[in-house]
Amino acid sequence: MSVVITGNNLKIEDVYNVAVRNEKVELHKDAMGKVKTCRDFLEEKLAQKEIMYGTNTGIGEFSEIILNDEQVAQFQKYLIYNHAAGIGEPAPKAHVRAAMLSRINVLSHGCSGCRPEIVQTYVDMLNKGLTPVMCVKGSVGACGDLAPMSQIALTLMGEGEIFYQDQRLPAAKAMEMAGIPVPGLKARDGLAAINGSNVITGIGSIEIYEIERWIKQAEIAAAMTLEALKANLKPYDVRLHRLRGFQGAVTSAENIKKVIEGSDLMGKVKVKVQDAYSMRSTPQVIGAARDHLRYARQQFEIELNGVGDNPIFIPEDKVVLTGANFQGTPISLPLDMVGASVTMVSVLSERRLNRLLNSALSVGLPDFLTKGAGMFSGMMLSQYTADMMIVEQRILSMPSCIQSIPAAADQEDFVSMGMNGALKTQQIIDNSYGILGIEFMAAAQALDFRDYKFGKGTQAAREFIRKHVAHLEEDRPLYPDHNTMKELVKGRGILHAVEEAIGELKTY
Repeated sequence: MSVVITGNNLKIEDVYNVAVRNEKVELHKDAMGKVKTCRDFLEEKLAQKEIMYGTNTGIGEFSEIILNDEQVAQFQKYLIYNHAAGIGEPAPKAHVRAAMLSRINVLSHGCSGCRPEIVQTYVDMLNKGLTPVMCVKGSVGACGDLAPMSQIALTLMGEGEIFYQDQRLPAAKAMEMAGIPVPGLKARDGLAAINGSNVITGIGSIEIYEIERWIKQAEIAAAMTLEALKANLKPYDVRLHRLRGFQGAVTSAENIKKVIEGSDLMGKVKVKVQDAYSMRSTPQVIGAARDHLRYARQQFEIELNGVGDNPIFIPEDKVVLTGANFQGTPISLPLDMVGASVTMVSVLSERRLNRLLNSALSVGLPDFLTKGAGMFSGMMLSQYTADMMIVEQRILSMPSCIQSIPAAADQEDFVSMGMNGALKTQQIIDNSYGILGIEFMAAAQALDFRDYKFGKGTQAAREFIRKHVAHLEEDRPLYPDHNTMKELVKGRGILHAVEEAIGELKTY
């Protein structure tokens, strides 16, 4: 099975499947036809000596400098050399593959002016498992992700480096081994390969996919804790949330109730008239994150299927338009809020953890979830670890989209800093796996002290956790358990176990 590229219908799931699961890519014949038509149009304009930014002119501050025919032939090479100016460790292969797929889809519109060979080379590299070495840092997220995309584009000249068959190789050697011809760069090809926010788009698409599944696990963890704390379940009645009207809250309430369904808590266990906010406002809080995540998905899929170039060639109108479609702000802003949303839901998780551990709040559970309090400290230090990660998330939740620093002699005087947003969101997500894992561990421990019937979903989650982390009967080093729980959340094992027991939870 392969993802067919048309330029118009790429989904976040497609990005994840190609980038992470190494699914194949196929160019639709109509897309290649558009690329050829656009290239013919550009060749006509060049022959007519029409001035076109980045094709027969310099770029940025040098946009008013006109290049002669000999310079046009060499310019794209030096453009890529100059812009391959990143720094740091190689980016994860999935991030590079996602960026390449995003760029392929942009080029497939037939508005970028590159030769068809450029698009086909990227497709062949994805399908044969060649991943360019791309430094993780260097993009300011406007005029595109120029530095990282230029490292990818070096391979179009047989330069730079490529990961292939578990080796880090010179690009020319890797491409020869894989049987992929080196296309070289001619007029416009280099700028067409780099001039868009494709690294931000690719990384952000993967993050959105992961967070959508993490949020379901946040609802499962909440359900387990609510059962352990003998929560009043009226706040999770879907009618309550429909009356307010926010779809995210409706979905969250439905998922939590589905996990708890069948529990004695639904009528057989005495509960309080009203619980604390960290319990009863869970659907509203997680729901708000869901609503924003849905908006972010929409924005990213618009970007995935749009034309982020400068200039843009419109062959049917015989026109070349200059603008700023490379500007990353339309995705940088929602991605910042996605990260903040994950932090917010993580804070709520930690507050429920606090109620599990504090015997003054836990409705009869032992201090720090241990029967030997005093001699043993139970999960006291687990909260410290969660709190440390929460603080780090809060620091990382400062928006990057307001951090613009002018560059290029003030020609590029407002940039999105979206790459910072993508990188810090990844760190926020990584912490969220650990925070939620600790709540899961505490909730399972608390449920071990209860003697009533649990919901079918809750029981499935508890049983899965117990296959990997034993009940804390007496104190032991907790870091192996914490790391195990983090990996269970990251790998979605708890989610799969619960959905196998009760059916799929809703995403939106």
